[in-house]
Amino acid sequence: MIKKSIFILTLFIGTTLLAQKPQRIGYIDMQYILDNIPEYVEAENRLKAKVSSWNDKLDQLSNEIEDMKNELINEKALLTENLIEERKEDIAIKELDLKNLKQAYFGPNGDLFILRKQLVKPVQDQVYNAVQEIAIAKKYDIIFDKTSDLLMLYSNNRFDISELVLGKIVKGRKIKAVEEKKEKRQEAAEKAQEKAKTKAEQRQAKRAALEEKIKLQNEARAKLREEAKRAAAEKRKKRLEEIERRKQERAEKIKKKQEEAA
Repeated sequence: MIKKSIFILTLFIGTTLLAQKPQRIGYIDMQYILDNIPEYVEAENRLKAKVSSWNDKLDQLSNEIEDMKNELINEKALLTENLIEERKEDIAIKELDLKNLKQAYFGPNGDLFILRKQLVKPVQDQVYNAVQEIAIAKKYDIIFDKTSDLLMLYSNNRFDISELVLGKIVKGRKIKAVEEKKEKRQEAAEKAQEKAKTKAEQRQAKRAALEEKIKLQNEARAKLREEAKRAAAEKRKKRLEEIERRKQERAEKIKKKQEEAA
């Protein structure tokens, strides 16, 4: 009743506005658009798989409860009152677990709500953004969603802009893919440049290390040569001194003999 009242009020306002100024109106088939977006289809499939898994767990727990109830019925005559009460408490606990698990999966803020928000909402936002851009660019005053609760008694296909919206999303995705590809190429080029720079720095470091090693080796050789020269000079000096000493000794002996002979 409220929805019909809103529709009548909207129709009345729209008619009044149309009488004052021509308005451009369009509509979309949201479900058709979403069904033709691969990301949405993939997200829905993932959601369905998750929901199926959750339902399997709930069914398993429900079957366990049913088995416990049947066992109690079959064995009730053999059980004491205390055991019967214990069995009933166990069943009640299991039923509470089942209820809580259902709430955790499918409650207002449950796993399904959170997962749908994560997977589906980004795709829906693409559609809403595309609709807004088209509305501004094409100067639409009103765009309805054919699949919403709004009652549409008749719709002319020429006002259906679903393909236009879908085309814009596909175009946007292609542009995004090109930009991402460009970014990847740029990142790859930067990485290659950084790698080349690193290699050049490594080569330079190796060359510097080699030059330093050669320098140290040359200095060591020069030092050894200098030490060898000094040792040779010292040896030669000593030899000359020894020769001179022997000469003096011979001269002194000759002189002494001469003096003795005289």
